[in-house]
Amino acid sequence: MLRARTFLALGILSLGATRATAQSNTTDRRPTLAVLYLTNGALVEHDSYAPLSKGMAEMLITELAQNTGVRVVERDRLQSLIEEQNLQASDRVDKETAVKLGKTLGARHMLMGTFVIDPKQNMRIDVRAVNTETSAIDHVETVSGKADRLLELVIQLGQKLNAGLKLPELKVASATGPAAKNPNQLKALMALSRALEAEDRNNVAEAKTQYRNALALNPEFDRAKVRLASIERVTQ
Repeated sequence: MLRARTFLALGILSLGATRATAQSNTTDRRPTLAVLYLTNGALVEHDSYAPLSKGMAEMLITELAQNTGVRVVERDRLQSLIEEQNLQASDRVDKETAVKLGKTLGARHMLMGTFVIDPKQNMRIDVRAVNTETSAIDHVETVSGKADRLLELVIQLGQKLNAGLKLPELKVASATGPAAKNPNQLKALMALSRALEAEDRNNVAEAKTQYRNALALNPEFDRAKVRLASIERVTQ
């Protein structure tokens, strides 16, 4: 009888712990965002700029994630879902698909957009936020400038999206920091973008090489440092 009571008590404690965990997981009421890969609309060297679809999404995720008042889905989770759904990173995702992906990721807002680079190296980035609960477009944002100031454009875009979506105030410094002052920021971001593609192909050696290339071009590029350190730690 004593043994039965002991098991019953343990069962009750276990059930209570499970419920407490479930409750703690549902108490996070922060808005959740996910960033889809941007569509490549480059008017020149279209194929060369293709990797930026992932690289720009990675940097926008990093920028938005500086806001502790929101939760941002990591790119790696998005990539896994894209592979599960048999979608190609280069596919133009329509609003309905974005809503489905967002619900699977637990994101209220799905950010999707396009970047364009013209022959004079002018760049324009258009992003719209789709509400996965209503399928409505909550906000549309655009930034433009010279392509070689791309990290600066990402900072502007992140700040404008944060304000336009009426998210909690962004009170921390930009994630890109000093890297956005480097004249090689576009080339460095291209290298990081190629590294992400290499990681997604499980080509670790190429990914390491490209992350190191990014840091050689822009030593203050913190995101490249973090990704390189992560991949080196896993492969040790």
